[in-house]
Amino acid sequence: MKSPEPSLYGVAIFVSDIVRATEFYRDTLELPVTKQGSFGLELFDGPTHVGIHPAVHADARRLVGRHTGITLYVPDLLHYCGVLHDRRVRFVAEPTQQSFGIMAMIADPDDNVLALWEDRLPEAEPGSVSQADGAA
Repeated sequence: MKSPEPSLYGVAIFVSDIVRATEFYRDTLELPVTKQGSFGLELFDGPTHVGIHPAVHADARRLVGRHTGITLYVPDLLHYCGVLHDRRVRFVAEPTQQSFGIMAMIADPDDNVLALWEDRLPEAEPGSVSQADGAA
């Protein structure tokens, strides 16, 4: 009998001030909080969650203020970034059209960096070829 296959439950962001982080992730970014307690908070009601946790141990404190490697998918990213600018969120990289979509990078109050991404490919110029077989 084959054992059950593991799946990804969540990733963690460690912060120095959980109250400030809660205000940022819940109120400023308007991310859905699904659990909250002494452990911090858990974001997103899906198969994978993002945990925001107080950095109480030395190993966790070393993980505060870094690039998280987390990318959040945001439909209508340019509008969302405008809202975040109005809320004075710090942008590490402004929204930029890339070959794979539009991407921006923001930092939380502890300088943990997250990427924001919209799956919107650049518009092809007239007469350009977008596939190896030459089809437009």
